[in-house]
Amino acid sequence: SFGVGIPDLEERALAWSKEPKTERRSQSRDPRTFPAPGITAMTGKSAPAATDLAPAEPKKEPVAALEGEPAPAPAAGEPLVPEHPPAAEQPADKSTPVPATAGTPTPEGGAPAPPAEPQAPAPEPEKPKAEPPSSPLALTVEEVSENSVTLTWKAPEQTGRPGLDGYVVEICKDGSPDWTAVSKEPFLSTRYTIQELSSGEKVHVRVKAVSASGASVPATLEQPVLIREILQLPKIRMPRHLRQTYVRRVGDAVNIMIPFQGKPQPEVAWTKAGQPLDTSRINIRTTGKDTIFFIREAQRRDSGTYELAVRINGAEDKATLDIRVIEPPSPPQNLKLVDVWAFNVALEWTPPVDNGNSEIKGYIVQKSDKKSGKWFTALEHCTRTSCTISDLIIGNSYSFRVFSENACGRSEKAAVASGVAHIKKTKTSYQPEKIPQRDMMEPPVFTQPLTDRTTTRGYSTHLFCSVRGFPQPKIIWMKNQMEIREDPKYIAMIEQGVCSLEIRKPSPFDGGIYTCKAVNPLGEASVDCRLDVKGKV
Repeated sequence: SFGVGIPDLEERALAWSKEPKTERRSQSRDPRTFPAPGITAMTGKSAPAATDLAPAEPKKEPVAALEGEPAPAPAAGEPLVPEHPPAAEQPADKSTPVPATAGTPTPEGGAPAPPAEPQAPAPEPEKPKAEPPSSPLALTVEEVSENSVTLTWKAPEQTGRPGLDGYVVEICKDGSPDWTAVSKEPFLSTRYTIQELSSGEKVHVRVKAVSASGASVPATLEQPVLIREILQLPKIRMPRHLRQTYVRRVGDAVNIMIPFQGKPQPEVAWTKAGQPLDTSRINIRTTGKDTIFFIREAQRRDSGTYELAVRINGAEDKATLDIRVIEPPSPPQNLKLVDVWAFNVALEWTPPVDNGNSEIKGYIVQKSDKKSGKWFTALEHCTRTSCTISDLIIGNSYSFRVFSENACGRSEKAAVASGVAHIKKTKTSYQPEKIPQRDMMEPPVFTQPLTDRTTTRGYSTHLFCSVRGFPQPKIIWMKNQMEIREDPKYIAMIEQGVCSLEIRKPSPFDGGIYTCKAVNPLGEASVDCRLDVKGKV
């Protein structure tokens, strides 16, 4: 052991390996650099054993040694330690004890190095504090009475992480700096009525939003509130569906609520035809804002016009309510068979005596044949008091009945015809209508004559005319008074009285007078035209 740590030796060996070989040889032969074991370099005295020496403090190698410069001379009293020992002269014993870290005793029992100062723990970052909610919005006065005031507002835009616990309402009398909470605990409703106030006093009002992180900046009314009753003229708010006749069926419940307004609380009165209502059948319940008209089971006699009056200190507002209670009508009257012919039946009747307090919408006619006995609807929504039933089967006997119908439905009973309609079998003979024959015989007559034409050599051309006659006349085409017979150069056709002659690729020789002649037993007729054929330019 040379009294230095192994890490220090490794650093020096690395620097020594980088120096020139000549310098390393001179250092290896210098007895001062590598003294014999147990003998100092200058006095020749034996050095104490390595085990009796205190562990040398780690020495940092100068920067110059790494750059190839000679190391500085050791201080007096320190053992000379080779800066760059050769690899062969380094101790081969791998069990050389490694100096302990600072603050722990060495294996040789030396004094421990002073312990390193403990580092102070890093301060923990402070958690951001939760922000309180923002102020409530749109604080307004909804209603003021002689001893209370009702407030409304909207929830704040920001409620914070913990969430909103509720709101606190505070008041302060005008001229006093003290605010008093009127709600014992926070509440979540955005509407609150402050009770037990004195009439005639002025109070300032504010509302706070409260959460676990604190209370918000209060929302305050700009002006104090004067506690007094605000006079309001009576006004009936008749619902739209009650502005027309209110229709119910017999036995149905009638439950109508009509709101109104007015301050102080108005007096409400219901009448029918100027008389008070029958409280045994009609129940009226009135609050400060509406009145309810209720009938448990409506009857026909409950129909009529009801008047509602709302009064405040001589001021009055009125409204009318028309109620109609309906039921199915009675059946028609005097149903009878008027006529039966072929497979048709004519019926007539009169309107019902009772229309069920509603206009008759129509009638339903049903038939029943004697063989099956079942009723079938033959006609629906008949608006007249007579009808004709057709498509009856010849040889059957039929019965008929009629129901009346209104907005409530059809009548419970039907009017039945007293007679039975027998559809008899009758023999019929077909006699065709005699149509006088007209004499259609006519000699040929040309309705459209031929016209003169000029054509070019080598280009086909057509001649047209039209003829009428009965029997159909025979058409004969002639050129220069010579009949054109089976010549492939000419194609003659007739269709629906239109005669045509096609001259294929004419030459100057084909020019001349062309004649169309029509002949039938009653006579003959003819027309002609001139055709000129010019040579090509």
